[in-house]
Amino acid sequence: MASGSDRNPIIIGGLPSQVPDFDPEETQEWLDSLDAAVDERGRERARYLMLRLIERAREKRVAVPEMRSTDYVNTIPTRAEPFFPGNEEIERKILNATRWNAAVMVSRAQRPGIGVGGHIATFASSASLYDVGFNHFFRGKDEGDGGDQVFFQGHASPGIYARAYMLDRLSEENLDAFRQEKSKAPYGLSSYPHPRLMPDFWEFPTVSMGLGPIGAIYQARMNRYMHARGIADTSKSHVWAFLGDGEMDEPESLGQLTIAAREGLDNLTFVVNCNLQRLDGPVRGNGKVIQELESVFRGAGWNVIKLIWDRTWDPLLAQDRDGILVNKMNTTPDGQFQTYATESGAYIRDHFFGDDHRLRAMVEGMTDDQILHLGRGGHDHRKIYAAFKAAVEHTGQPTVILAKTVKGWTLGPNFEGRNATHQMKKLTVDDLKGFRDRLHLPISDKELEGGAPPYYHPGRDSEEIQYMHDRRKGLGGYVPTRVVRARPLPLPDDKTYASVKKGSGQQSIATTMAFVRLLKDLMRDKELGRRFVLIAPDEYRTFGMDSFFPSAKIYNPLGQQYESVDRELLLAYKESPTGQMLHDGISEAGCTASLIAAGSAYATHGEPLIPVYVFYSMFGFQRTGDQFWQMADQLARGFVLGATAGRTTLTGEGLQHADGHSQLLASTNPGCVAYDPAFGFEIAHIVQDGLRRMYGPDSEDVFYYLTVYNEPIRHPAEPEDVDVEGILKGVHRFSRGTSGSIPAQILASGVAVPWAVEAQRILAEEWDVRADVWSATSWNELRREAVEVERHNLLHPEEEQRVPYVTRKLTGAQGPFVAVSDWMRSVPDQIARWVPGRYQSLGADGFGFADTRGAARRFFHIDAQSVVLAVLTELAKEGKVDRSALKQAIDRYQLLDVASADPGAAGGDA
Repeated sequence: MASGSDRNPIIIGGLPSQVPDFDPEETQEWLDSLDAAVDERGRERARYLMLRLIERAREKRVAVPEMRSTDYVNTIPTRAEPFFPGNEEIERKILNATRWNAAVMVSRAQRPGIGVGGHIATFASSASLYDVGFNHFFRGKDEGDGGDQVFFQGHASPGIYARAYMLDRLSEENLDAFRQEKSKAPYGLSSYPHPRLMPDFWEFPTVSMGLGPIGAIYQARMNRYMHARGIADTSKSHVWAFLGDGEMDEPESLGQLTIAAREGLDNLTFVVNCNLQRLDGPVRGNGKVIQELESVFRGAGWNVIKLIWDRTWDPLLAQDRDGILVNKMNTTPDGQFQTYATESGAYIRDHFFGDDHRLRAMVEGMTDDQILHLGRGGHDHRKIYAAFKAAVEHTGQPTVILAKTVKGWTLGPNFEGRNATHQMKKLTVDDLKGFRDRLHLPISDKELEGGAPPYYHPGRDSEEIQYMHDRRKGLGGYVPTRVVRARPLPLPDDKTYASVKKGSGQQSIATTMAFVRLLKDLMRDKELGRRFVLIAPDEYRTFGMDSFFPSAKIYNPLGQQYESVDRELLLAYKESPTGQMLHDGISEAGCTASLIAAGSAYATHGEPLIPVYVFYSMFGFQRTGDQFWQMADQLARGFVLGATAGRTTLTGEGLQHADGHSQLLASTNPGCVAYDPAFGFEIAHIVQDGLRRMYGPDSEDVFYYLTVYNEPIRHPAEPEDVDVEGILKGVHRFSRGTSGSIPAQILASGVAVPWAVEAQRILAEEWDVRADVWSATSWNELRREAVEVERHNLLHPEEEQRVPYVTRKLTGAQGPFVAVSDWMRSVPDQIARWVPGRYQSLGADGFGFADTRGAARRFFHIDAQSVVLAVLTELAKEGKVDRSALKQAIDRYQLLDVASADPGAAGGDA
């Protein structure tokens, strides 16, 4: 790998506009030479000479400005192509069989009575790209390491299944169970790459377009991070991401390119399948998407390899002395190239070559059929091999290969290049016959006319199949394969959690700080400490985590090549090539991608990491919820901290920072275990149980989401009779009412528990109400368990009916139940149907705003005095309190006057 200075110069290139000319005569000679070349040989020749000079300047390490784009031809010239080490004839037979089986699998899935569909055209366009990778580049895991990490384009999954069938990794029963995961279990195949659905096969979920590219970037970076910190030897691993040109419109596809270049991730290759089509039509009908992407990637600092034309164009380009053919290629828009893919050779002769006599002369000796088969580079194994080899051998930069293909290639005139090809799922008998003929497969007309088309397998002992097995054996095993080699981690004992369980004494701290204190203790553990991966989007100081800077340090592969402005301070900003903290800048999407890569390292590389991702709560599930779903699908593990949580704890920041709903969003993710703890001792038990569940002997494929707050409160010490089961299952009685004669119950979570305790005091002292306060550490988990109980009861009516935990826990608690939190009412309302008594909830429904905490809570009527009113209201409905008390309470506490509320502790950061 190139040295840091070589692969990440501060100045890549530029014109020295402020440097004086010390030899104007020499300068004029060079300018005169250029003028003479233009006058005597023309602009095209002069352009060629300039490009060669730039090329030579770079060879001599002379800094010159980067060109935004190059000609619409292959980056690797024919003379520089390496020897192709494979047997192209055998590989073509293999690919033909794979193409057939992929298309037939989808077509059969559309049969009457099933009709689950599938996608044919994407793999048809990218099949050769994958085949060269499988035969020559993708490393498996048989050597005991992580092999290569391949992010397959989601819509190409039928082709990956078809290849696995050829290798006897899947059976005909599997192929016929495509998209029928439950009805055809255990043979069912998922629609797209889904590790959770096929945990021994797929590694990375990619079909939510845009998440594959960003995931690949941060996977490559995580590989380097693990290697630098001595956790795993990832030096042989290469990350491949196969993407569509239409997918590159997603912000996540291009938004983090610069980090890959900045950190010199030459272990990363993007292969963009440029078939020029989106789902409905051309990507850039009036433009040229390959040229556009080249400019973007070059500008971001990537190595760009264009793979546009196949070998049939080489003789024509060799004749192009005047550059007229290249100029035609440069100026023809993508929409027209798409049309050429659907037209005849005669049409191409007339419309592409026909408007200039020099172009017409080039193809005079060619038949219309030969012109028709002038192909795209993404279908030529030799050209693809050259591009892939150049990519993996390039040092100092990530590489993108822009490969031009035809969508629906080989599927016949009804599919190839058609706007509707992405939605076409079934081939007619005539389509199948034409497809078979083009692939030269020994399948009879009778087999195609007699019902569902057959799969084709050349035989286990055939030359083709043996070739496939030999190639995979030489590359270290089958791909894709997901293997979990990680062993359980030795978990710290109870002593590690003791300091947090003691409470905060007379000091007031936020739950965010309580968690940070616990994290410090955990990171001191000799066995576990080094496996923590701290992640934050430019907010470590906000959350009080700058205390980790001197010891854990911030990961930067280049180290710290400057003197930090705060270097004399105790908590100075410190970067290191072996740093433990990932500081991903203001990019929640980048941080979540780091979280996923770290959280799945136990499977990818057989070495567990414990990511701890801390962020402004509002910018979590709301902003990157799709990635959290990806995290669950990838079976990643770790801790996610929604700090500054709640609708009213960060009110100075206003609406867009006021999170009152992420707990509700978290409840929609089946892989997420979400808690809203109030105190440090609760956090200690939750984290301890999370480590056990995710990294212990019987590890589970879940991740933990904790919402913590920036409001300082006094944390009580853990009670002697602490209800650990209740904390973990979602509710425990925190404070029993000790005075008052009228019973009631208050359920609260997170920052609302102190309000509930204050309401308990007021109710006892002023209204003769004896209220118990319950800490609802997880509304979500209570609901999840109750739903599962109901599901079991529904399907097992003959058995003794189970009772949800929340019902059992609250049974016997007297009086009405009032729930309160800093979330919208839908969060505590999740458990309403299982509460054994009258139930009312208070919540912060609506938009947030900027004001004091007290004013905001009075506005939403979730403060202590509003809780008092709610309890009295429910008691009045039961006839236990006179209704006149309600108006008295409203007047006494001035509940209709927002300005009358105690402002409370100042709002702000953690």
